[in-house]
Amino acid sequence: MKRRDLLMASSGIAAATLFTRADDQKAIAALPTVPALPTAPGETVTLAGNLKGYYVRPSGTETYPAVIVIMEAFGLNEYVKSVCDRLAQAGYAALAPDFYYGEVFEYTNVQGAVAKLKTLTDDKVMTEFGEGLTFLAGRTEVKPGAVGAIGFCMGGRFVYLASATHTDKIKAGVSFYGGGIAANPDPLGRKSLIDLTPAIASPIMLLYGAEDQSIAPDEHERIALALSTHKKRYAINVFPGAAHGFFSDRRENYNAAASDEAWAITLAFFQRHLA
Repeated sequence: MKRRDLLMASSGIAAATLFTRADDQKAIAALPTVPALPTAPGETVTLAGNLKGYYVRPSGTETYPAVIVIMEAFGLNEYVKSVCDRLAQAGYAALAPDFYYGEVFEYTNVQGAVAKLKTLTDDKVMTEFGEGLTFLAGRTEVKPGAVGAIGFCMGGRFVYLASATHTDKIKAGVSFYGGGIAANPDPLGRKSLIDLTPAIASPIMLLYGAEDQSIAPDEHERIALALSTHKKRYAINVFPGAAHGFFSDRRENYNAAASDEAWAITLAFFQRHLA
């Protein structure tokens, strides 16, 4: 398995630790293997008005932490739903709001997806994200005060924004290759989110592919500097040999080794900060 450099910083001390390959392998190997839990059938739910979402949860009678899954620029497709399913199997109630209101794009239709992405506004998405939080707060199976967020591509940027906007509700955030967080300038014209960093109150983890041509290494640097300067709890993981979209097995850039490791790290992160 190809490895990635792991840079982690803790709030309050603003110090960084570089883990060696051997250290990292031990940490991953030590993660417990948990059998997949049975889940209730995934369902389309109404969050507010015409805003829908995909919701799935473990089928037990306990209360569970929850994760809001923020879709890629291609819409609420089967891949995004599969991430929700995997989270439910791992013991989380998972909700993916449909910010495109039913519109989905094939992975080959990048132009169409980007055009749709440009119609979204940060304020509107955060309002609709808040409707997702309200929905989860009304579910008896969701553990109060234990909601995280995970997002991919476009959704990775929105995880950072949600962490700075819904500070009292989000307890942990995971951003997969979220472009536009600190782009200078952003090729899609989106506003940098770096100025919002002081508002982030919960741990955040950001994952990138070293071969991602859409997110330059200096963007990682600007994000790390901002988070360290403001003494936030964070981790940045860069996977050598992995390109943009490496986590999704539905995309041509899928990297199985990086994807498997990223998922293990993600579950460990949520386990620590939500469960």
